[in-house]
Amino acid sequence: MRAEPDKIVSLSGEDNTAELQKYLSSLSNDQLLTVITNSALKGKNVCAVIKGIFKGSPASTSEGSTRRLALYEHLIPLCESGDLQADVVADIIGLLMLETHTLSGPSLIQLASLFVDAIKAGKKGSGKSWELFPTVLTALTACEALSYGKGELSGEEYKKQLINTLCSSRWDPQCVIHLTTMFRDVPLSSEELQFVVEKVLRMFTKLDLQEIPPLVYQLLLLSAKGCKRQVLDGIIAYFKEQDIRQEEEQKQEESLDLEVQSIPQDQLRHVEGTVILHIVFAIRLDHELGREFLKSFKTSYGDLCPFSAALLLSVARIQRYEEQVFDLLKGAIIKSFKDDQLRQGSKFLQDIVPKHCSVAQMIVDTVKNSVFGWDHVTQGLVQLGFFLMDAFGPKPGPFGKATEASGTVARTPAQLACKLGGQVLLQGFKVHEPVRGEILEQVLNRLVTKSASPVSHYLELFSDIVTSAPMILLESSCKLTETFDHLSYLPLSTVQGLLKAVQPLLKVSMSLKDALILVLRKAMFSSHLDGRKSAVTGFLLLLKNFKVLGSLASSQCSQSISSSQVQVDVHSRYNSAANEAFCLEILSSLRRCLGQQADVRLMLYEGFYDVLRRNSQLASSIMQTLFSQLKRYYEPEQDLLPPVKLEPCITAHGDQVFLQEPLAHLVSCTVQCLLFLQNMQKSASPDDSDDEEEDGYQSDLQTILESTTRRMIKSELEDFELDKSAEFSLASSVGVKNNIYAVLVMGLYEVLMEYNFNKANYSKNAFEELLELFHRYHKLSEILKEKSGKGRTPSNKTARSLLSMGFVSTLVTVLFRDNSQSREEALSVLRSSGEFQRYAVSVAIQKIQQLEESGHTDGPDGQSTEKTFRFLCDMTSVLMWRYTNSPGVVEEVARKEKRSSFSQLCLEGLLRIFSTCQQRHPDKMTQLLSTMDIADDDDDDDGKQKDGGGVSEMTYFYIRQFQRALFSQLSGAEDDFNSKEAQLLVSILSVLSRQLDPSSQQFVQMITWTVKICKETSFEDIAFSKGQLSLLFNLHVLYKSPVSLLLELCQDIHSHLGDIDQDVEVEEQSHFAIVNTKTATTAALLVLSQADRVLDEVDWLISRQKSLAASDKSDAAETTQGAAQQDPAQKAAALQLGTLLTALNELVQTALPLGNSTIALLKALTRTYTILTTLVKYYIQVCGGKHGALPARFEKLVKLSGSHLTPQCYAFITYAQSGEFSGGSDDKKKKRKTEVNVAASAKLLRDTKAIPNLIFSIEQYEKYLITLSKKAKVNLMQYMKLSTSRDFRINAATLDAALREQDDSQEPAESQDAEETQEPKHKKRRQ
Repeated sequence: MRAEPDKIVSLSGEDNTAELQKYLSSLSNDQLLTVITNSALKGKNVCAVIKGIFKGSPASTSEGSTRRLALYEHLIPLCESGDLQADVVADIIGLLMLETHTLSGPSLIQLASLFVDAIKAGKKGSGKSWELFPTVLTALTACEALSYGKGELSGEEYKKQLINTLCSSRWDPQCVIHLTTMFRDVPLSSEELQFVVEKVLRMFTKLDLQEIPPLVYQLLLLSAKGCKRQVLDGIIAYFKEQDIRQEEEQKQEESLDLEVQSIPQDQLRHVEGTVILHIVFAIRLDHELGREFLKSFKTSYGDLCPFSAALLLSVARIQRYEEQVFDLLKGAIIKSFKDDQLRQGSKFLQDIVPKHCSVAQMIVDTVKNSVFGWDHVTQGLVQLGFFLMDAFGPKPGPFGKATEASGTVARTPAQLACKLGGQVLLQGFKVHEPVRGEILEQVLNRLVTKSASPVSHYLELFSDIVTSAPMILLESSCKLTETFDHLSYLPLSTVQGLLKAVQPLLKVSMSLKDALILVLRKAMFSSHLDGRKSAVTGFLLLLKNFKVLGSLASSQCSQSISSSQVQVDVHSRYNSAANEAFCLEILSSLRRCLGQQADVRLMLYEGFYDVLRRNSQLASSIMQTLFSQLKRYYEPEQDLLPPVKLEPCITAHGDQVFLQEPLAHLVSCTVQCLLFLQNMQKSASPDDSDDEEEDGYQSDLQTILESTTRRMIKSELEDFELDKSAEFSLASSVGVKNNIYAVLVMGLYEVLMEYNFNKANYSKNAFEELLELFHRYHKLSEILKEKSGKGRTPSNKTARSLLSMGFVSTLVTVLFRDNSQSREEALSVLRSSGEFQRYAVSVAIQKIQQLEESGHTDGPDGQSTEKTFRFLCDMTSVLMWRYTNSPGVVEEVARKEKRSSFSQLCLEGLLRIFSTCQQRHPDKMTQLLSTMDIADDDDDDDGKQKDGGGVSEMTYFYIRQFQRALFSQLSGAEDDFNSKEAQLLVSILSVLSRQLDPSSQQFVQMITWTVKICKETSFEDIAFSKGQLSLLFNLHVLYKSPVSLLLELCQDIHSHLGDIDQDVEVEEQSHFAIVNTKTATTAALLVLSQADRVLDEVDWLISRQKSLAASDKSDAAETTQGAAQQDPAQKAAALQLGTLLTALNELVQTALPLGNSTIALLKALTRTYTILTTLVKYYIQVCGGKHGALPARFEKLVKLSGSHLTPQCYAFITYAQSGEFSGGSDDKKKKRKTEVNVAASAKLLRDTKAIPNLIFSIEQYEKYLITLSKKAKVNLMQYMKLSTSRDFRINAATLDAALREQDDSQEPAESQDAEETQEPKHKKRRQ
């Protein structure tokens, strides 16, 4: 009998259920299934047929139930076959879902097994029928009891078993997305969800990269059920791994020149970008997901990677997370830099903690990766860049001055973070066109609005932007023009930086140049002095950079522009003739400045030389300007003295006198320009084809300068009204006038000395004249020092010298190093004066000091980095030679004091040079040192040194020179010991030792030598011992942990100062001879500061372990493994603290004198107990998670602190409060004794909060120990002794003495009793 679908449908429609059942019973299952298959393939009435069959197959009967199951088992594969139309399949699945709940338990089990087997076998098909699986699982859950093996399980339990089986089996990669989608509709417990999430995350690596974004999308939807943190962590971990693999493959490619990429980089980046968008979209909809995401980074930045950094920056676009994200990134970046700094400065930490990945590098990588269409990350990067630069830029010091010198290498964490911000913005500007306008606008806004704060970091960024992309900036020229409008209101340093940066653009853009000139002309007539200074700065910069035809090419030209377009533009639009007219016009504007304040004129004089050097064709105009200005103050009558008019150089305003014309700078500028032109003419063509006009002013100037020299030598100080009787007090107008005159005259002497030296050509007579000029200068200088020193400490500093850097270099070199026979007679004139030699070296040191502080010096070439470094090299060579060798001509008065002080000058110069080079040219230190080897021609090691080549070897070669010098100082008698020279030598050794590689043999030798000196030197010189011990600590900490060293030093200090209990005799110990009775207190302060550093390291280590423990706790499977990893760090922290406690135990029993050392010890003890408390809290946290036994070393540490240190702390507190110092004499004057006691008591009273702080930290430590004892079930309090109750203790003797003192204070004379009461305090203070 053939089944007819129409009959089934009609019977179903007639509500004739009995007839329908009878008809269906007459058909076999195969016949029914054939009907359904045919109907489904035709797409006709299939749903009606299925409904009819369901209607005629009641689930309550076994026949109906079997038929229903057969129907399901047939329809599911049919739907998967792909033979049916999509709408038919959807209708069928919908019908089956509606009827699933009517199936019996066994039927549901069979259906579920069908799905599980299909998944295991990897039979995916179209995946449409999988929508049915969640319904089957839901129906299973509702079943109360299901047979399982020989027993029974509840539906819930059976579902759990099923999911477990499913997640444990192998999945076909093609099925993963469908399965993840399917699980969204399955009701899952948290444990089941975890199974599923773990399985899906494991499958990431087996999927094709393009399938990751849709899977992530489904996984995020699934995370609405829970496991949010796990989902996010898994996604981030996957991409972190892919990035690492990509990087390694890239390195391999570079080294092997082969293509080994398993995944193309652009493909990976695009997938990452899509995934980031999916996650951000999910976080927008589910704030719980956002909170979990941020929480994972709050504990530690170790989980950060370029992908997660990009994700964070994308999340920052959601307003509610913006502040949190940037605070989090800022904290991670600064913490990463601080951790790096701490780790680099300690060998102890380097051995314990592996080097972690740099957060800064991740941020830079994120910028690189964002090129691949990550527009959603770009905005966050820009915000981050400015956030870092605003937060960590240089801070304003007093009066708005920058506290950090510009141009130094970034070293502190804050400087490095600021530099990172600049890098992010610069790279962002280069690669992302949409944000360029915003970056430029923000930078310019900050330059204008942050006038009260230093903006050097923004100027550097702006300069880099101009250099890297000049043509792009021209598109935003209107923004630059707007900024120019504010020039006259900005600080001078900002204007200089801005105009220097914008120079390349002015050569290209006519409109920009015209706008600037207009602004500068207005500024020239500004009512603000700074505005007029800005105008001069701007005009001088323009003169330097717009070349006139025929000018010499200069290596010091303005910034080069990389763009070829710009070069073409410059040559096509501008020509030298136009430049000449332009420059002459500017010069005429600048001439107006010669009638303005001294500050404005000064800028002009300081700038003219650079203009002339770069634009030599302007010589005639510049020299004429200077010549006419000079003639105003020159006395043409040859017989009149002095040769200059000083009265017009000053101006009075009421009672106040001001400098109007910086005459010495005017003459200096004229001389420098004249010498430059003469040198240029000599080196140019040999035939004299110069203009007559040029010859005219040059010869006139030479005549004036020669006449001035002759008459200045003849002039006495009385001719300038500056003799010894003159008043130099700055309180009166006459004194101020005389001071101004004196400075001008001294400046003139210096300028004339330089001019005459250059013109002398090593003639003996000329050098005698030069020495005469110096004697006049020196005489006036001495009077000024003597007079200005009255009423305050006399100043030994030389006034700011007008000698040029090049001249100082030449002068010092010829004085000490020139051995040529032809010059010897002339040079012997200069060498005969010790004062002149000292003056030359002190001016050189002054120039070096300027370089150290600001990176440039006054005068010609002072702004050129190349020439200033050359100057440093020359000075290094000369000073080193002068220090290590006796001078060729022995000084007339060869007194030891003079010799020593000259050596000190040389050492001071060398120390400043090494510091400057390390600060400003760290990569050129080897180059600097290599210039010194000529100083040691006679040394046997010299040839060996040159061959060595290594930085450490070269540095150590010179270190040995200074070590020998120090050793010879220490080898003599203590009376011959020159403390200042020894201190300078130690400082130089300290600076040079920073160049040594801590892993090198030379570094070990350096430490060995330093330890030897400390052990064998017993001079009672506090300053020297302080320097030497500081050097020892700084070296030792890079070699190994210094705690054992601290212990030995503490034992020495205890031995020399005695015990707080006078009845106790301390065992005599002397590990280090440098610690003696006189230097012990200083040594104690150094030891305590070093102990503080050790405590910092231990504190950092414990904090790191706490964050590791927290992350371990979140992953139970890794807890034991985490504990094993933590063990070395725990052990190291305990050992450090143990040795430190022993050292402090020695120090706390020492009779330290009342004052700084006592307070420092109390603070160190407080800190120690605070860190012990932190360690106890860590073990409380660990015990709470693991219920493990406490390490034996920790128990030993507790025992050491409780039974040894704490009782001694209370004894020391009593000692510090009573002030009963041992030692001292009894017969001291009462008055002095009273003053000493009052001062000591006041000091102690101010600092007594150190005592309650210490007691509180001890009590906190004991409190947490009790908590830990309960948790770990170990009695740690057995080692603690009961604390002394000190609150209401009354010392009868002290009270009696105080009462007597109160009574006797009203009487004119003090009683003997009161004297006795105060005596111990006095003794203690003296010690």
